[in-house]
Amino acid sequence: MIFRLPALAALSLSAIAFASPTKYGGNKCGNHLALEHINAKESKFANDLSRVEIPGSTFSNRTISVYFNVISSGTDLSHGCIPDNQVKDQMDVLNRDYSGTGLRFQLVNVTRVVNAKWFNDAGPDTPEQTEMKAALRRGGPDVLNIFTVSFNNITADGLLGYATFPADYSGNSKDDGVVVNFATLPGGTAAPTNLGRTITHEVGHWVGLYHTFQGGCDGEGDYVDDTPAEAEAASGCPVGRDTCAAPGLDPVQNYMDYSDDACMNNFTKGQIVRLRYQIDTYRNITL
Repeated sequence: MIFRLPALAALSLSAIAFASPTKYGGNKCGNHLALEHINAKESKFANDLSRVEIPGSTFSNRTISVYFNVISSGTDLSHGCIPDNQVKDQMDVLNRDYSGTGLRFQLVNVTRVVNAKWFNDAGPDTPEQTEMKAALRRGGPDVLNIFTVSFNNITADGLLGYATFPADYSGNSKDDGVVVNFATLPGGTAAPTNLGRTITHEVGHWVGLYHTFQGGCDGEGDYVDDTPAEAEAASGCPVGRDTCAAPGLDPVQNYMDYSDDACMNNFTKGQIVRLRYQIDTYRNITL
């Protein structure tokens, strides 16, 4: 996969210092973009990137404020009212998984709302999720808002979460954030996707990363050159799988694939470079 920068931003990777009992599956992530949409988004990114100040060969660390919004249909765990310790465990997973990126996530506030309509019906482009975000979202483009719901009435098979991309913020700031199934948090019931990696994956989109299998074996893929091409999403943990003729085995252990949570363990250097340029360009987060 190829991540291209304009000439003024060209930078070799070597020069950069890198400081679910229910069965869940199918369409795990709601972020599936048409090729035309991605091409337009990447063309805009290249143009926007040419106008920002490009950081040097080293990056500093940056703390991102997190507002955690727990939506439930009742006051117990079975109705989505996850306890504080589960939120803390999720934040610990998120910080471990992003420890090599220069990003740290700090929990600022947990908001709890009992609203059965939001809990059951919030999903990609539904009026319930629009209403929920309009009421609860805090901060600007550099602030991460996470919402936990159930997707009980959403028709997408096996949906675990979805997120907005950095470039989307200027067009619809009220929609910004990450929405996940509450059962995917550490200790939840969404085995084998209950170790907290759904939020890791969706935050990956929030900082500008595509799926590793984006585009299959052809084209620009995920616009990162050190994630080998992958014909389709992985499931389970098929280490050694090779679905494309291009060099490299499928990156099934990457956080941006669909493998089981226990299988996921890395972002590549190219992904780290890309996310840093994305958040610098669109989220006012300079590392």
